[in-house]
Amino acid sequence: MNRIVAYACLALSMSLVGSYVALSKPLVAALPVFLLAWLRFGIGGMAMLHWLKKPVLEMPMSGTTRRLLFLESFLGNFLFTIFMLFGMSMTSAVAAGVIMASIPAVVAVLSWLFLRERVNLRVWGAVACAVIGIGLVSLSKNELSAPTIALTANFLSKSSWLGNLLLLGAVLCEASYAVIGKKLTGVLNPKRITALINLWGFALVTPLGLWMAWDFDFAGVAPSAWWLLLFYSLAASVWTVWLWMTGLKSIPANQAGVFTVMLPLSAAAVGVIVLGETLNGTQMGAFAIALTGVVLATLPQRGR
Repeated sequence: MNRIVAYACLALSMSLVGSYVALSKPLVAALPVFLLAWLRFGIGGMAMLHWLKKPVLEMPMSGTTRRLLFLESFLGNFLFTIFMLFGMSMTSAVAAGVIMASIPAVVAVLSWLFLRERVNLRVWGAVACAVIGIGLVSLSKNELSAPTIALTANFLSKSSWLGNLLLLGAVLCEASYAVIGKKLTGVLNPKRITALINLWGFALVTPLGLWMAWDFDFAGVAPSAWWLLLFYSLAASVWTVWLWMTGLKSIPANQAGVFTVMLPLSAAAVGVIVLGETLNGTQMGAFAIALTGVVLATLPQRGR
């Protein structure tokens, strides 16, 4: 695949994630979290039934591939969601943003450890720009501009230390998702990977989803929420995963990890364009630093 097309797939995948994260607040208010996750996997699965069929030229899956598929869904879908949601409920959004800013760096380290990918100085520079950019965005939000002493106290409070620990777990899950995905793209096509990990996600969350659905008043959900659920399900379960796996097939995992900066960038863009929020000078500078990291990661290397 053309590298420019692969980069575009990675950027579009994370941009879609940022857009549906920004628009998911009404859904979380209308549906319990585990019911929402169950419906998401169910709707996504119905849209991808034809992707489950094994292509004629594809080799039968080995035991290792089956285990990797389970881990990809367990870590990237199931545990990531639990760690993120419960972690966010126990700590501040500022602390969460700073911790999540470490995703590109953790992806680079894990790809070096497990995939033996060589991480050159320019990629490390791109990772540093991504971390600094996302961190500055988190620390400069208008609604969270508390004194530094308050932030320190929040980190050390009885409940926030557990929240911060859960968010670190979410970072490891997301980074593992990128690294395992790179392994899977070597043996399966992106569409089948997308369908299979969604199927595992549906199986894992079904007990909790059924429990939440038992006495839930579905008639009380507004029609607009159902349309938003449809978009969320297709974006989260189908489009973003397929785009990410498609780009990851020909791009090293450490380089692809830099594209996670597109998540906060697109979330901020949706906030400004759709929700009427504003950006201050520090945030715009932070976004410029983050985008510089993307440019560093995607510039062609000498001799290529």
